[in-house]
Amino acid sequence: MESMIDITKMTVHDIEGVHEVEMLSFATPWTKDAFYYELTNNPYAHYFVMKEDNRVIGYCGIWVVMGEAQITNIAIHPSCRGRKLGDILMGNAIQYCRMIGAISLSLEVRVSNIVAQNLYRKHGFQNGGIRKKYYVDNSEDALVMWVSL
Repeated sequence: MESMIDITKMTVHDIEGVHEVEMLSFATPWTKDAFYYELTNNPYAHYFVMKEDNRVIGYCGIWVVMGEAQITNIAIHPSCRGRKLGDILMGNAIQYCRMIGAISLSLEVRVSNIVAQNLYRKHGFQNGGIRKKYYVDNSEDALVMWVSL
């Protein structure tokens, strides 16, 4: 039997699962408190979770300020990568941003993360510049990418 993939708005009940994906995905992961703050105190934040059989396998965070959207983080659980789930999640994020009237969407990505850059380019993102020494764990530069909506 094929498993069911759902994308829904993130709630505080999803934080544990989201944090697990975060810890497995990033060198400097956000804390559970950071996600809690985003959900309960940040009026610009919009977060989504991807679940398979009711288990969090991915998530995406977006800030929308004055019509401009920025992806804060997007990740798929390492055990679920290679199944085009990031592609689905990014498509959902773009569709949502268009639906709420955002005019552009941007993000930062490590210059070494070619796989992610290729995914973003597939969705129409273009290079927008470099943020020098953006990542605190190793001082790696970030490539800023954006797409008009």
